[in-house]
Amino acid sequence: MAIDTSTTEGVVVVIAAMTVAAYLTRIAGFFLMRFVAVTPWVEAWLGALPLAVMGAILAPIAIHGGPAEWTGFVATLVVWRLKGDDILAALGGVVAVALVRAVLG
Repeated sequence: MAIDTSTTEGVVVVIAAMTVAAYLTRIAGFFLMRFVAVTPWVEAWLGALPLAVMGAILAPIAIHGGPAEWTGFVATLVVWRLKGDDILAALGGVVAVALVRAVLG
């Protein structure tokens, strides 16, 4: 079945499908964790997971990026280190990239 994404209906179907997939992915963890014993090791692993995901996203950007991306990478690390908040750190990195791109063009 092909979905025509050049129409409004096609775009709505694609967005709805992505929404359902994202939601199922999110709630699957809650259901699957019922079968996992939460040992200190598992708790430490779960605590490190958000930083590992952020690192996996940012590392290729930092390696292949330019001054704006490097600034954003450093800003993300600094905000995360100071505040310990993943969302705030990501927001700080985005703002830093936007500012450097606005200044450098």
